[in-house]
Amino acid sequence: MRPPLALLVAAGLALAGCGAAGGGGGGTHVGAGRPAAGHAAAGPVDMPVVTPAVRPLEIAGAPPAPGSVTGSGAAAPVRVRIPAIGVDSGLARLGLNPDGTIQVPPDSGEAGWYANGPAPGQPGPAVILGHLDSYTGPAVFYRLSALKPGDELRIGRDDGSELRFTVVRLATFPVDGFPTSEVYGVTSEPALRLITCSGSFDLAQRRYQSNVVVFAALAV
Repeated sequence: MRPPLALLVAAGLALAGCGAAGGGGGGTHVGAGRPAAGHAAAGPVDMPVVTPAVRPLEIAGAPPAPGSVTGSGAAAPVRVRIPAIGVDSGLARLGLNPDGTIQVPPDSGEAGWYANGPAPGQPGPAVILGHLDSYTGPAVFYRLSALKPGDELRIGRDDGSELRFTVVRLATFPVDGFPTSEVYGVTSEPALRLITCSGSFDLAQRRYQSNVVVFAALAV
């Protein structure tokens, strides 16, 4: 019987693992490393991931946080649309857990933006996390791995504007060997990283063994 899936959590962070969406707060993990400094709300420097507060199952291991960031007046992202896979979701604001891991969206049907890192449209990699699935079925990023280079991503912002990003590539990384510098490294141009869980589910560790990362660039 296939175990309940979890979500992945990485945003300007390193991935370390994923857990099933649960009813209470938990810790999810996504690799290790630090993403590029951002301009959103200030927050801790290390970005690990946390288990969603949608199901009781928690995961072992969380992703590291990005480098220190400073506050910014940039418009915050409030919605993500991915036409190619039928995603149209609001965005929760994610921070860090007490243990330094990144929080995960509390709702398996909604993605989340790591608010301590760059906002979409600012220089550097903005990070958006979403669950793969939950006890009740597929979650918001269930089909994330089906994206292809050239597919469009749309980010709605709280000032009413919308940004378009284009998928550059997809990559799958083991949670215990997440390349934080590659995923969260400094970029001179606005970039976007979408992250979720993938691979087999380890019942003993209560987490997925891999993370899928979508690399996208601002469309011109």
